[in-house]
Amino acid sequence: MARIVVIGAGLGAMSAAARLAVAGHRVVVHERAATYGGALGEFGREGFRFDTGPGLLTLPAVQRDLFLKTGKESLESLAPLEQVEPAAAHLFADGTVVSLPNASRAGVAQALDGALGAGAGARWSAFMDRSREAWDRVRRPLLEETQWPNWQVLAGREPYPALGVRRPLRRERRASTLAEVGALELRDARLTALLEQYALLAGLDPRTAPAGAAVLPYVEQTFGVWAVRGGLRAFASALHERCVRRRVEFVFGSEVTAVLEKDGRAAGIGTADGARVEADHVVAGVAPEVLERLLAGRSPWPADGVPARRGGSSRLLVFLALRGARPEGTAVRTVLHTPDRAAELGAVFDGPGALPPAPTLTVLRPGDTSRVPDAEHEAVTLSLTVPAGTQVPEAYVEGLLDRAEAALPGLRERLLWHETRTPDDVARATGVWGGAVPAPSLAAGGGRFLYPSNTTALPGLYAVGGWAHPGGGLPHAGMSGALVAGLIVEGPDFKGSY
Repeated sequence: MARIVVIGAGLGAMSAAARLAVAGHRVVVHERAATYGGALGEFGREGFRFDTGPGLLTLPAVQRDLFLKTGKESLESLAPLEQVEPAAAHLFADGTVVSLPNASRAGVAQALDGALGAGAGARWSAFMDRSREAWDRVRRPLLEETQWPNWQVLAGREPYPALGVRRPLRRERRASTLAEVGALELRDARLTALLEQYALLAGLDPRTAPAGAAVLPYVEQTFGVWAVRGGLRAFASALHERCVRRRVEFVFGSEVTAVLEKDGRAAGIGTADGARVEADHVVAGVAPEVLERLLAGRSPWPADGVPARRGGSSRLLVFLALRGARPEGTAVRTVLHTPDRAAELGAVFDGPGALPPAPTLTVLRPGDTSRVPDAEHEAVTLSLTVPAGTQVPEAYVEGLLDRAEAALPGLRERLLWHETRTPDDVARATGVWGGAVPAPSLAAGGGRFLYPSNTTALPGLYAVGGWAHPGGGLPHAGMSGALVAGLIVEGPDFKGSY
């Protein structure tokens, strides 16, 4: 039985802790905050409850596997999942509205034909067929396996089989970025907007994200999107309880200030109160810059490894407490597409960063009565991608409320109060500069969209969570926990499990 210290109580860290405890190890989690969950927090006021992180779940099989392999109770018995229907309603800049069914390729094509005109569904379906090929090529190395030692192969290999587009008197052209996929293959501004919002939601710039980012809509439309009864915080609570039942010890309010070394390997941690906790292995669920500080400025990554990713975008959330019941048949998720995508992308990703004008706005309206004081009220979340570290004046929030009226008629009359969660709030919760939110790992792009390995340059020290392989997003964070547990239990020859 090994002694294992886990730094942080985020999803990836708790996933690793639960799996390691089941394998017979003694696991202690040190978390600087007063509670668990990391990004999976909750804001409550006057009987209203809101998730402070993602509002919906994709690829639930990853989390089901975690609960299956760490105890008797299934995930659904502790945090029931409900498939969202429709998956999303989209309101495009020209006023076109379309509701896309959940996990139905044929249904999506039919809905697009009905709203956008004949042929739109066929073009989208053909694109999804190519996206499936990309998914088949990257699913294992980018989600289910440890980082390849020859990661440069993955960094240079574009998995998406882009169409060759012939142009009069000019050389055939193939898309290399997601934006080019939309322009060359979808050939409809609304289909392009539908495609690019998947990248934007993940914190990626579609102008620079490789074409292989096409796997993002493929995963959602193939495997579905799910809500958790009680919110994603209920899932975090179920995972914390699973850890406790497996005898994982949690020490909250314990700020780790150093990773200790002995004989050339990790030997424990030091904390702000002067304590030294010895361990055989250390699992760090923190951002790269935090891990470097814990190692006193030494880079935790091998010289030939994938470099730690910096910067990125963040999320702005506005919580709305509304009087009046949620109308029957309301879509859980509505996407209001920007009328000026170029201005939005330029604001978020170019230069010093600015709040986007008339941004793409996601409106979440969960039909979960446990999240409101009674059936005569509604809890709504507005979500958008903004530059990391940006300040958010109240006047900007007021503009978002005006914009949200398109999806929430009568919003101003129904509004009791609103609360805003800014990038600064995300930074305080996660410890990441500017409140940056990690995107999923992607192939191609010269390695700019990959994440460092779960092993580090210091033997016995492992990286877990969204800033390590395989990157951001709930499924990826969950898989990072499985990979780290496998590396510790089975040794460095472990390649992957699922």
